[in-house]
Amino acid sequence: MSATSGIGVSPELTAEFSSAVESKNVRFLKVSIKDESLIHDLSVPVDGTLSEDLNKLSSPEVLQDDIPAYILTKLDDPPAEWLVIYYVPDSAKVRDKMLYASSRNSLLRSLGSTLFTDTIFATSKADLTPEAYAAHLRSVAAPKPMSEQEKEMATVRAAERKAGGVTYEASHVRSTPSWKWDDGVEEALKELDEGEGTGLVVLTVDSKAEGLLIKSTGSPSADELGAALPQDEPCYAFFAWPHTPGQRDIVFIYSCPSQSPVKFRMIYSSGALTTHLLAKSYFTTSTLVSRKVETSDPMDLNEAHLKAELGIKAQTSTAAQLDSGEKKPFAKPKGPPRRR
Repeated sequence: MSATSGIGVSPELTAEFSSAVESKNVRFLKVSIKDESLIHDLSVPVDGTLSEDLNKLSSPEVLQDDIPAYILTKLDDPPAEWLVIYYVPDSAKVRDKMLYASSRNSLLRSLGSTLFTDTIFATSKADLTPEAYAAHLRSVAAPKPMSEQEKEMATVRAAERKAGGVTYEASHVRSTPSWKWDDGVEEALKELDEGEGTGLVVLTVDSKAEGLLIKSTGSPSADELGAALPQDEPCYAFFAWPHTPGQRDIVFIYSCPSQSPVKFRMIYSSGALTTHLLAKSYFTTSTLVSRKVETSDPMDLNEAHLKAELGIKAQTSTAAQLDSGEKKPFAKPKGPPRRR
């Protein structure tokens, strides 16, 4: 039988529970099902701690060995919250087992489910001893079993926390190094800054050594950039690009192919901003573009893509207009309307 067939909370039970919540001096409130209704059967006052008061449940005057019951239990901390015990002995009649099992939701909905923060299912009085309750608390506090995917995500989150980030202090941005910068990386970035024409420095993360390493260097054109980056693993890249006469910028690129392992995607993603900010100190001749370029497919990177990402197309057309000496005709402002 279900709650929809007539098993509801009696007005007396509602009143008793409300009084117990307000007074905070009732430890156990026993609820039974009689005459197709959930009724208040017995109240047990608070004498000691919850663990100490649990011994009272062993009394046959409170619980019988073969009759189910609900025991609403006030917690010690926080005192406004309650534990609900579903006591259904193995020796109880099958009909009673089904009746109490199908009426749980009705009980909680009627009394206020938010008040009940813990649940115990007991099949004998042995499940309600102080020792059994202590084991229950340990079980609740213990880490939950994780699947392989959940373990991988936990590792990723730990790596992300370890990667660091950016903090704000005295209204200035201060970046916290996520990992060590190899001496070769610093030299390569300085040479990129002082060079001419295009240039590329590709970096990868050594997660074991917690450092940035040089993957490769070169001088590809903007249209050759995609092919110069790893196609199956994440990387950071600094691309020197003289896209307009007299203007040589350094573009920071975070490339993360979609087939990269989740762990590496998270590590590189969490360190991208820090790496970009730290690199600014190595570029004094060329300008490190403030906006970084991100891609999940390195082959998408070409001159048109970079211009679209960095908004260089509009700037170039304006510069070309100024260089050509073209002037827009002066538009004479309209005068005031004539008076009638």
